[in-house]
Amino acid sequence: MRTLRRAALRAATLGALVVAAPRPLAAQASTYQLLQAFSDVLNQIRVNYADSVTAQHLVRGAIEGMLASLDPHSYFLEHEQSARLGAWHGGKLGWTGIYVEDEEGAVTVLGVAAGSPAERAHVSTGDRIVAINDTSTAGLRSQAVQSRLIGDVGSKVRLRIERGPRLQPDTASVTVKNADIKEVSVSRVRTLADGIAYVRLAEFNARAGDELRDAIDRAARGPQPRRIILDLRGNPGGLVSAAADVLSLFLRDGQVGFRQKGRVQDANDTFTVRHDGRFSRDRLVLLIDEHTASASEIVAASLQDHDRALLLGRRSFGKALVLMPFYVQPAGDEVWLTIARVITPSGRVIQRRYEGLTTEQYETLAGQGGAAADTAATYHTDAGRLVRGGGGIAPDSALPSPAALPVWFLAASDSNLDDAVSDSVAATLAADARTREAWIADPSRWAASLLPPLLARAQKRFDLVPRLDSAQGARIARILAARVAEVRWGSDAEQELLVRSDAWIAAAVTALERPQGETGGR
Repeated sequence: MRTLRRAALRAATLGALVVAAPRPLAAQASTYQLLQAFSDVLNQIRVNYADSVTAQHLVRGAIEGMLASLDPHSYFLEHEQSARLGAWHGGKLGWTGIYVEDEEGAVTVLGVAAGSPAERAHVSTGDRIVAINDTSTAGLRSQAVQSRLIGDVGSKVRLRIERGPRLQPDTASVTVKNADIKEVSVSRVRTLADGIAYVRLAEFNARAGDELRDAIDRAARGPQPRRIILDLRGNPGGLVSAAADVLSLFLRDGQVGFRQKGRVQDANDTFTVRHDGRFSRDRLVLLIDEHTASASEIVAASLQDHDRALLLGRRSFGKALVLMPFYVQPAGDEVWLTIARVITPSGRVIQRRYEGLTTEQYETLAGQGGAAADTAATYHTDAGRLVRGGGGIAPDSALPSPAALPVWFLAASDSNLDDAVSDSVAATLAADARTREAWIADPSRWAASLLPPLLARAQKRFDLVPRLDSAQGARIARILAARVAEVRWGSDAEQELLVRSDAWIAAAVTALERPQGETGGR
């Protein structure tokens, strides 16, 4: 963009604007000269801009612009936001259970904590949060939105949710409470047929390794080697150290888990396993999807590179940068800076490309593999299998995505229509074990007994004819049936129903039942 000289500005009229010829390029300015230029621009805005603006507003905008020029994930937190998030992590504030990330210019749900108010309200990964308490989220970074999804325990947050195509989305509003959600990494543990251990790892907190080890020990039964399904779907990640702890359970002495590569020497590191992991000789299948991110991608990539696990599902999110907070004086603000990228044992970069892309372009690549030039790069696992670079980790075998829930179901849940239908059906069922097993094992019965009354109530409540395709109907029936099981027989029955009726888990069981050499892992 051309600039206006002062003389040209004096000569400007309402009808025409005189633009001076561009000046010759000057030699590269020193840091001192650049800071002088910044100070001069700041002063010119304060003195001459049409509207009154504060220095705080201008400097904050400059900081955010500076960080945005680095990468899409470095960010700035004012002291108040930092203190609020710190109070949440310290257990002093409640939480809706929603993790958010920036995708395609919108604040998008990356993960939903198991058992949280958001999960019970049927907020789903991929939902776009367009307003909070009637205030638009447009232009807000995910960190600012995350701070608004916490509050005093029992307080409520009204969310405007958008689903479907960006050009023709469906929207609905839902009220979600802030609850005292206990921080756990393992959210679901079951022993499947033939002693297969199924564990869902929901996030990577400081105790992730210990929780996972104990869960597998409880669930894995039968002869050695044990067979394990590790579910990382919708896992937004967490601590890099927790990823190292988890990998230590599955890798062998001397194997590299991952590398960190940064510009500063202290940011460079290589994590190498120092002893055979407790489950290093057991068969393993991982489930990943487009919302598997960060530390969970590190684990998936490392186990794939070492041929330790078969990966099933969808390409992962494509975010694996190491961020570190630095305090900013004098107000005690924080700047979180990317200090390193994570490199897999075979040399792949998990983080999808952002150099040369606008933030909006970068966000469109979530779970899609990055640029073609990135995915053209090839690498090899320990056993010589070809794997590709690019954003995220591609599974060894792709599985179909689950049907998207229609937005009217979110509104129905907000009006408690779903619980009303489920609870009424639960009241008609006997409490004995035989009836429990018959209910869990019969999906056709769920659809027949739960969908018609739900559709009828929704039609009456919203004055519309709710539409469902067969896949959506099956998913909603499963959700309602799980509620029936919980109300009638308790949370263990609910968990059993959800695991036994999960098509991805069934695919993982099938893979583990094949001869060992056919699964792609050990």
